[in-house]
Amino acid sequence: MASTATCFSRPFVLLFIFFFVFVLASLASAQLSPTFYSSSCPLALTTIKTAVTAAVALDRRMGASLLRLHFHDCFVQGCDGSVLLDDTSTFTGEKTALPNNNSLRGFGVVDTIKSLVEVLCPQTVSCADILAVAARDSVVALGGPSWTVQLGRRDSTTASLSAANSDLPSPFSSLSALISSFSNKGLTASEMVALSGAHTIGLARCTLFRNRIYNETNIDSSFATSLQANCPTSGGDDNLAPLDTSTRNIFDNFYYKNLVSQKGLLHSDQELFNGGSADSQVNSYSSNSASFFSDFASAVVKMGSISPLTGSSGEIRTNCRQVN
Repeated sequence: MASTATCFSRPFVLLFIFFFVFVLASLASAQLSPTFYSSSCPLALTTIKTAVTAAVALDRRMGASLLRLHFHDCFVQGCDGSVLLDDTSTFTGEKTALPNNNSLRGFGVVDTIKSLVEVLCPQTVSCADILAVAARDSVVALGGPSWTVQLGRRDSTTASLSAANSDLPSPFSSLSALISSFSNKGLTASEMVALSGAHTIGLARCTLFRNRIYNETNIDSSFATSLQANCPTSGGDDNLAPLDTSTRNIFDNFYYKNLVSQKGLLHSDQELFNGGSADSQVNSYSSNSASFFSDFASAVVKMGSISPLTGSSGEIRTNCRQVN
């Protein structure tokens, strides 16, 4: 009887071992890796960096725009390139969502990069990975920290206008709303404060900070006055102001220094230093740029790992603006 039981169990043991190995292999293939293109497209990262460096040299603001594209991509459906998809007669993308419409830019630079890597390695490098690498290279081009980009994301064939409208943090958010918004994506309150430092570069439209400079009290009065000429009480909605008036095109810790001086441009910015739980971290970053740089780099890497498509999921788009 014992011999029969032993013989009977062998196929099941072998089947279990095969299944276990298959699951492990599947999990391994789903992991992002910094060496993902080492064999399939070894010049990919150099090509992206060269294109980003050139674009930022022509337009310093482009660095902030490319960084923002990565953020707006990852917060909607995960880091899957969905933010790049254009609307068609049968498809609605995310570009016309309230946080994105007439605001996101840099799509032409992404198109250029995609064209270059397609020549090198056809249908190999995803648009989602291009956004992740371009974000890092943009920060470096403006004097900020570098980090190792995890690679292997694939591109979605879908987008979500409703998720873009609901999931992206608002410039009018309270501290608790910001913490909740980032927590929903698996990011801590501390990582939220670090990632907010991206506002050390870039510009914002008058319509996003008008109420703050006329009606809020936790703002330096001379700072508010200096902004009012370019952002009147009515009209001029699209007039721009730097998020960091001290060093607008340099990736540094002046964003936090400004917050301590009550010179945050957006309501959501100043919420990080307004007698709340984030005050001590803002104070720390304002006096220690190395700490900010280290935490920012780590937080971007974690953000870049939000729900990526890997393995056989999604596709590698040949044109970042449309599905294959």
